[in-house]
Amino acid sequence: MALSEQELIRREKLGKLRALGINPYPAAEFKVTHKTSEVKKQFEGGKAVVMAGRLMSRRIQGKASFAELQDSEGRLQLYFNRDEICAADDATLYNEVYKKLLDIGDLIGVEGTLFKTQVGEMTLLVKKFSLLSKSLRPLPLPKEDAEGNVYDGFKDPELRYRQRYVDLVVNPQVKETFIKRTKITNTIRSFFNERAYLEVETPILQAIPGGAAARPFITHHNALNIPLYLRIANELYLKRLIVGGFDGVYEFAKDFRNEGMDRTHNPEFTVMELYVAYKDYFWMMNMTEQLLERVAIESNGTTVLQVGDKTIDFKAPYPRVPILEAIKTHTGHNVSEMNEEELRVTAKSLGIEVDETMGVGKLIDEIFGECCEHHYVQPTFITDYPKEMSPLTKEHRSNERLTERFELMVNGKELANAYSELNDPIDQRERFEGQLKLSEKGDDEAMFIDQDFLRALEYGMPPTSGIGIGIDRLTMLMTNNSSIQEVLFFPQMRPEKPALNLNDDEKLLIDLIEKASGSMALGELKEASGLSGKKWDKTTKNLSKEGLIRVEKNDDGLWVHLAN
Repeated sequence: MALSEQELIRREKLGKLRALGINPYPAAEFKVTHKTSEVKKQFEGGKAVVMAGRLMSRRIQGKASFAELQDSEGRLQLYFNRDEICAADDATLYNEVYKKLLDIGDLIGVEGTLFKTQVGEMTLLVKKFSLLSKSLRPLPLPKEDAEGNVYDGFKDPELRYRQRYVDLVVNPQVKETFIKRTKITNTIRSFFNERAYLEVETPILQAIPGGAAARPFITHHNALNIPLYLRIANELYLKRLIVGGFDGVYEFAKDFRNEGMDRTHNPEFTVMELYVAYKDYFWMMNMTEQLLERVAIESNGTTVLQVGDKTIDFKAPYPRVPILEAIKTHTGHNVSEMNEEELRVTAKSLGIEVDETMGVGKLIDEIFGECCEHHYVQPTFITDYPKEMSPLTKEHRSNERLTERFELMVNGKELANAYSELNDPIDQRERFEGQLKLSEKGDDEAMFIDQDFLRALEYGMPPTSGIGIGIDRLTMLMTNNSSIQEVLFFPQMRPEKPALNLNDDEKLLIDLIEKASGSMALGELKEASGLSGKKWDKTTKNLSKEGLIRVEKNDDGLWVHLAN
């Protein structure tokens, strides 16, 4: 591993600290009495405090120094004075350890008393300090010019997501998103616990991935010698518990779907699913309105939220719009009586890509998603989905072609999905068999038949309503974030490419090609490089081997291009 100059210097300091008898990674507990937020809220001059955190800045002025300590709740100014810290005859602790061997990013413990500077800055006069952990990599801290302009901040999204631990240190405002996420889940828990619903856990590794139409991740269990799937939904297990006699159960579930990634999708995501016996989807709509109104107030203090350039109000009640009406309103097409082929033709006329694997349900879903979804910015219940789209949903009480299902749309995206749950085991078996036919046509998102779940239904499941709410998307709304990666501590990323150790000749060629906008005539490049024939051959061969350049022939001769 190649180390930068700063990293080498920090490792040298590590050795010097050890030579002085200082353990840079002590094991003993460091007892903290106060956090920065406590100090600032209840400031008391002369009060003795013990604090710990990361050293974030220093201004050394001879035998005195001002510094900044950052803990989990904020920052506080520190004042180091050699005469306060050191004995009269030995200034090593200040002159050597503090001034020369500590670095920005080091974790330290400090003891001292509080005071205010002449300009009123709350400050800790340090009387004793301890090194708790030596930082071997410099933090990518933003710089500030004389006019107060901040630049070189740690803002690159890919770096922030890969190194969230650094992001949280140098962009402490990011913490607020995740603190609010916990408030959201705690509010939901409180809301359900008040109603005596039971929080449960169900299997993540499943023999049959059921409860949703999605492509699963597959693995293999060696001891049983069977394939297992990471769950795509926990629905069927929660319904088994309703069969078992619980009136209300819920779970914050990690689900996994082997699908595309974008600003609103991550292959691993969190869904809250709730099932309540003796209820229907009308009751669930009313409950959902109450829940989300409370979540908005608890997390933001108001139901009116700014989301991007839109203002969204979570105050109940929310409009209810049947999906076929929505399609007719926004496309002009009445799809309610169309068969599969007619739907395929209609979708194509609307500029939607379709294929032969798509059945009636998938086609209607695509039409709604492409042509209607984005219109529903304010919370809106889209209701009464066709039966082909909802294989786990009870048939509509007044139209046998429809089901008692709703999706809650907010800001043009689905936030929740809910049903009057299908509890007729014969109807459920027929719906599953319909999904099997879709699978045979090539639909890799069609549902599996779960024979054990059908057996559970045959013992009798009471009328039940269920809902799934995407916690990641809900957090995005409540924190005004447009990307799901911003509300996940560690979003899924492509593997990090290892850093290449290029020699000076290789770097020279890459720089020359970059300055020429990524392409350069081979002869021109060779001349500009000034490399001997032997060095030229070796350098170009190595760069080609690493996949950094490619040589192509065109009408103008041989050209060297930077590889994409």
